[in-house]
Amino acid sequence: MLSAAEAEALILDLTQPLDAGRDGEVVALAEAAGRILAQAVSGRQDFPYWDNSAMDGYAVRYADVQHCTPESPITLEIIEEIPAGYVPQHTVQPGQAARILTGSMLPSGADTIVIQENTQRVGNRVTILAAPQPQAFVRHRGEFYQAGRPLLPAGIRLTAPDIAVLATAQCIQVPVFRRPRVAILSTGSELISPDQPLQPGQIIDSNQYALAALVAAAGAAPLPLGIVPDQPQALREAIAAAVTKADIVLSSGGVSVGDYDYVDRILTELGAKIHIRSVAVKPGKPLTVATFDPTDSQDPQRPTLYFGLPGNPVSALVTFWRFVQPALRKCSGLAQGWQPLIVSARTQRELRSDGQRESYIWGRLHPVTGSYEFQPAGGAHSSGNLINLAQTNALAILTAGLPPLAAGAEVPVMRIDT
Repeated sequence: MLSAAEAEALILDLTQPLDAGRDGEVVALAEAAGRILAQAVSGRQDFPYWDNSAMDGYAVRYADVQHCTPESPITLEIIEEIPAGYVPQHTVQPGQAARILTGSMLPSGADTIVIQENTQRVGNRVTILAAPQPQAFVRHRGEFYQAGRPLLPAGIRLTAPDIAVLATAQCIQVPVFRRPRVAILSTGSELISPDQPLQPGQIIDSNQYALAALVAAAGAAPLPLGIVPDQPQALREAIAAAVTKADIVLSSGGVSVGDYDYVDRILTELGAKIHIRSVAVKPGKPLTVATFDPTDSQDPQRPTLYFGLPGNPVSALVTFWRFVQPALRKCSGLAQGWQPLIVSARTQRELRSDGQRESYIWGRLHPVTGSYEFQPAGGAHSSGNLINLAQTNALAILTAGLPPLAAGAEVPVMRIDT
């Protein structure tokens, strides 16, 4: 068995990112949130677009007001009012000022803003009661960004602030990577879909739905291919078909050592190279990772990555969070930040590890002042107990052989939000 760290490093080494040339597409700005930027973006406009006011007040010449005090004020003639969106029509001359509002263009001749709290206005004249700093409250053209310079780099996931930046730069068509395609299979003759009546001995397939939800949350495109019975020929046909449709294939079940666990054998028969057969983690020991040659894949220039996940629901999800999600991030075109985010937290209850394997305890991570607290899920931490996985947002990581951790002890915790 490989350690979790060894398996992660090998999986990321096997994962090839999408190519900006072959796998890029252009989407409208309104549809770009959450997508991965495929090309660096530059703007064609300076920002601010022109000199403008950061406050409501009066645009003046600093030379006129530099010596003002409440005891020795100066009175200026107001030559025009400049609301937002209005182009100034006059040049401010000595002894003059222009009424100006936040965001409005600075008129020619003016170089400083006096905020209205430091003035008194009577009719078309304004008295300045205090001297401002030179160029006070003036936002100069290009102060924050100059046209043609890099604005956003390739390989980032576009967030709401990034969308605002693109809108400001008038980038209404955004170059992004296509979403990675992820085929999902559930294996097992005992499985039925949730809409079927449950018969004795049968199990409702939750993995298909949970994995599809996780794939979509990671920004990829899930391709649910249904349930495949424990029949070698049916499984062979399903896997061969999935490889031609997807960048990554996920199957759950059939990767242990039981009489009906056919996945590894069939992968070998189909020409896949198996890199991982088990990992020293709990839950999730039976994990198969394989690659298909590009000639057998949906992309003739990139191998398809195959994950055979455990069939137990909790094991399937834990192995997705720990090993598949980093691969998806790298495949998607993200330039960095593929590995899980691990923080230190105080556990609210005692935690016990498996003696031989790195253990993952699921629960809830809560921010507290300057730190985090981890609340393990209630009930049995069994790989078959899907019920207490509800609302999980983190996994406590316990080193193999670690003695029990008492409540209040510090523990590394892996966040599992995408």
